[in-house]
Amino acid sequence: MPDETVVAGATIDMESWVCPMPLRDSPNIVMGHGGGGAMSGELIEHLFLPAFGAAADAGLGDSAVVTLGGVRLAFSTDSFVVKPLIFPGGSIGDLAVNGTVNDLAMSGARPMVLSTAFILEEGTALADIAQVAKAVGTAALAAGVTLVTGDTKVVDSGHGDGIFINTAGIGLVDDGVDIRPQRARPGDVVIVSGDIGVHGVAVMSCREGLEFGTTVCSDTAPLNGLVAAMLATGADLHVLRDPTRGGVSATLNEIARAAKVGVALDERKLPVPAAVRDACGLLGLDPMYVANEGKLVAFVAPEEADMVLAAMREHPLGARAAAIGVCVEEHPGMVVARTALGGTRVVDLPAGEQLPRIC
Repeated sequence: MPDETVVAGATIDMESWVCPMPLRDSPNIVMGHGGGGAMSGELIEHLFLPAFGAAADAGLGDSAVVTLGGVRLAFSTDSFVVKPLIFPGGSIGDLAVNGTVNDLAMSGARPMVLSTAFILEEGTALADIAQVAKAVGTAALAAGVTLVTGDTKVVDSGHGDGIFINTAGIGLVDDGVDIRPQRARPGDVVIVSGDIGVHGVAVMSCREGLEFGTTVCSDTAPLNGLVAAMLATGADLHVLRDPTRGGVSATLNEIARAAKVGVALDERKLPVPAAVRDACGLLGLDPMYVANEGKLVAFVAPEEADMVLAAMREHPLGARAAAIGVCVEEHPGMVVARTALGGTRVVDLPAGEQLPRIC
């Protein structure tokens, strides 16, 4: 058995091992390419965009704002392959709705309609599919969007992992709203809407059967109501992003590079719940790199930051909002964090992802 090794009487399948640091020069797709980090960016920049050629508009945002017939629309699409299908606090169903709703909201749009496409594996229990489908409907009602079109495909047993879902959405963008990463500027206050790292830890605990003394539930939620409350203040929101794959770290690095600015954080101000901190310490993870599904990061002018923070804290999904840093002229394209011990560390863009298949 050339692919197996016996160590201390135990048979180890070498093919099941995963390299903790993905090999970036691999000629084939590896899990790291789906992590929302440097490898994902390289795949898009060096493979997809050249292949698409002149047909591609390389805005590269989670949603695109376009004007059609004089109306400003935001459009987004996303696919969901989370494992397991059901996890503490949610399922692939509500995750699929909330993920696309949130991508639209991060452009300042009011999400209106969604499409849903299901890829089902042969042999999956109809009861499981019904449970996920009900979660899709419930989440759509909660977010105030309508499911207007969709598709269903079935793949052979062993080729689909139960259920994959794709959702696409359209939202309306009001005149005067201009929210995009390139608008970050020195002096902006960096705000996060609440506790970070919760979703990734919730999925990992369920997947691996880990126990942390308390149940960590996913934060999956639609953020369009929170964004509406922020916009209602009249503030000029420069940037909004939901830190999903790659966590807060990947999101801040992408914004810093897009706007060619630096970001300086204070680690002591990061809202990390004790259960997430303990779990990450046990697993050797950094909460800043762990995925979220119901949080946003905002860049706001300093003179409007207190007003925006107050409005966020009045909303249930922003009750623990916190200012965690500032945008600076120094070290453009780089994120640094001041540690609790008074030192400074670089918070780099992850190569792949610490926790695969979390959305």
